[in-house]
Amino acid sequence: MAFFDEITEDEQKTVVDNTFGIKKKTLESNNNFSEIPDLKINKPDSQMLNNFSETKEKTLNNLRVPSENDSINDINKENQGDNVNSEQKQSEQKPVVSKGPSSIFGEKEAKKSELELGSSTNLLKNLNEGENIKTSLDKVVDLIVENKGRIKVNELIAKTGFPKKIILKYVEILKKGNLLSVSYPVNPFSSPSLEIKKDDGELFELNNSEVKGEKKLLEQYVVMSDYLVADVKIWSIPFENTPIYEVVQHRLSLGSRALITNLLEEMVKIIPIKLEDITDPRKVIELKKTFFNTAKEQIKKILVDIDENLLKVLAGTTLHYSYGFGDMEIVMADNWLEEVAVNGSNEPISVYHKRYGWLKTSIRFDSENDIYDFSAQIGRKVGKEINSLNPIMDAHMLSGDRVAATLFPISTGGNTLTIRRFSRNPWTIVHMVDPKNPTMSLEMMAFLWLTIQYELNVLVVGGTASGKTSVLNTLASLIQPTNRVISIEDTREISLPEALHWNWVPLVSRGTNTENLGEVTMLDLMVASLRMRPDRIIVGEIRRKKQAEALFEAMHTGHSVYATLHADTAEQTRRRLTQPPINIPENEIQALHLIVVQYRDRKKGIRRTLEIAELLPGSGEEKIKINYLYRWRPRTDTFEKENESIRVFEDLNLHTGLTIPDIQKDLKEKEKILEWMLKNNIKDVNKVGQIMRIYYKYPQLLLDTILGTKRNDEEKTN
Repeated sequence: MAFFDEITEDEQKTVVDNTFGIKKKTLESNNNFSEIPDLKINKPDSQMLNNFSETKEKTLNNLRVPSENDSINDINKENQGDNVNSEQKQSEQKPVVSKGPSSIFGEKEAKKSELELGSSTNLLKNLNEGENIKTSLDKVVDLIVENKGRIKVNELIAKTGFPKKIILKYVEILKKGNLLSVSYPVNPFSSPSLEIKKDDGELFELNNSEVKGEKKLLEQYVVMSDYLVADVKIWSIPFENTPIYEVVQHRLSLGSRALITNLLEEMVKIIPIKLEDITDPRKVIELKKTFFNTAKEQIKKILVDIDENLLKVLAGTTLHYSYGFGDMEIVMADNWLEEVAVNGSNEPISVYHKRYGWLKTSIRFDSENDIYDFSAQIGRKVGKEINSLNPIMDAHMLSGDRVAATLFPISTGGNTLTIRRFSRNPWTIVHMVDPKNPTMSLEMMAFLWLTIQYELNVLVVGGTASGKTSVLNTLASLIQPTNRVISIEDTREISLPEALHWNWVPLVSRGTNTENLGEVTMLDLMVASLRMRPDRIIVGEIRRKKQAEALFEAMHTGHSVYATLHADTAEQTRRRLTQPPINIPENEIQALHLIVVQYRDRKKGIRRTLEIAELLPGSGEEKIKINYLYRWRPRTDTFEKENESIRVFEDLNLHTGLTIPDIQKDLKEKEKILEWMLKNNIKDVNKVGQIMRIYYKYPQLLLDTILGTKRNDEEKTN
């Protein structure tokens, strides 16, 4: 799990220019043991792997963190690639920066740290040349190799110029990592001999292979996660059905890897972990920050003259392997990804990219046991188990990501793992109406804004990954900051502006423990929420009859309710609600005002609001009629107005006294505000919340400001 916030465009360029200003060259593998390139971190001793696994297990046994979606993609539909058969064209490709979900530091410190990392020429030069990052510990390893793999301690001290105390500490670390053997002479006055052990094991990291052959570069960008940097390239390759997602990471040499293995073991002793620290998500962040800073101090004590940026990389790596998921952290930090899927060790890891859809990656797990260990590690951190007796695990990480894992033979192709990444930067109304890739039109959003303002009940429906939760979250940001809000979810996905936090109670359901006790269902939470005097109730998803009954009971008792449901059209929604298994009486359904239908076009990789419809009371056998207000036309990719609203306008007139001209004027004003927000790129959820706060308290002031700004812009243009 990464811990950085957003950085500015200039800061991104600083990192990018330093990263890609140097052409790449690839070191070829060398099987001659006497040559230094063989000491790249390719295959350390199996004992080192065991040491690391034991250390990681100790850490995980002390870490039992209980748990707490991404949204509609705002991207251009056209994907243009450059033919990059030459190194020159590769270096001309200008990437952007994608960072991890949050930061153990404050926002300013996170930005500062990324700039420091970006300005470290040597560190990024190593990344670009495909070389391993080396520390003074690796210098010792290199000198032994140069001396044909064997050297005396006093000779090593003389060649390195390091104090004897430092050399002995290095020898101890390398010996623990099973990279070095020590031979003590019979003569007590003679110096011990050191010998490098040949590396014939597997590295404790993901198998990452270079994409070779004819290829065309579609996109290239940098991913950052806790001071670790990776270069992501997306290639189009002939005869491959999907593009290839290649991850190029800097690697630590064997000596540095031994250091981290040793450090992981030491950190378990240095930082005691209390139960309350790992059960409170807020305390977990502080614990990670403490761990990171302590790791830095410990590394400083060991390594000689270490560069500050490299120090942070080593501390970040230690943090990833202790509290995170090792090499998978850098993949999980890519905010362009919605899904990460492992389909067994025989297949490469797959990812769902917001722009390109499903992609094969250049990385894979080496064995089925590695996949099981990774799944079990996730489960332990959130209080879940996966084993032969319980081969299916559904878990939610503290980051909000959803995890589904299965074991062989339930999944006959091997152990599987699917992680759905949820957006770290919530979508807002401005994202939804952006003309580059609009989810809905300005007119549609203004209409929905009106319904939220006047507390009408709205149900957002659609298929899997159609953007239901994203739309629900977007609409929730339009709630008046004077209202009390209760949200009910299986997983924390709703993210409201800070202006609403003061009177927002987020509730999350809970499964049973190992003794099959302690379950708290969404129905329990919905019943409890009615006693909390909410103005608005937000329900993550309705799945069962009792949940639907509680939902409509809340509507009838005067609460404004917003929820999601799986259905493909407004008509299908009506049938799902009124027929088994949900089977709600039609006279109860009349409490629902609007249905917003989301649609995902998998072929084009776009999401659109397919329909907005209102429910009208019927007569005779047909107790509910559907009045379609807006529809999306897929042939032209445009939105059209079908009919004028009947029920919404009548209800507003009945309860507020607004006439139809008043309502139409209000809608136009909302459209102007949306246009202004779009023009000024106000996409941050908290900034949108501040605009809403001003609008509800001083509507005319906001409108006058917007109209005045618009007039000034027009005068400058003329």
